[in-house]
Amino acid sequence: MSKKIHVGKLIQEKMRKDGRKVSWLARQISCDRNHIYRIYQQEHLHPALLAHICILLEIDLFALYSEFVHEEIKQKDSKT
Repeated sequence: MSKKIHVGKLIQEKMRKDGRKVSWLARQISCDRNHIYRIYQQEHLHPALLAHICILLEIDLFALYSEFVHEEIKQKDSKT
């Protein structure tokens, strides 16, 4: 794999950019603040949780995964 997607860091960056507090996201997904900090550390999240967070933050992180997959396929095809 040529590049890694660290979804937790991307969520943290979007929260910071939007001026959102950890407590806001915790309330939105019905968890405590510590869980949000753990999410920030995760490279990957369960798709249902990721989808929920994407909707809340109005960001399509799935598009990044799709772009990544397409790039990897192109690289694979160019090697064969």
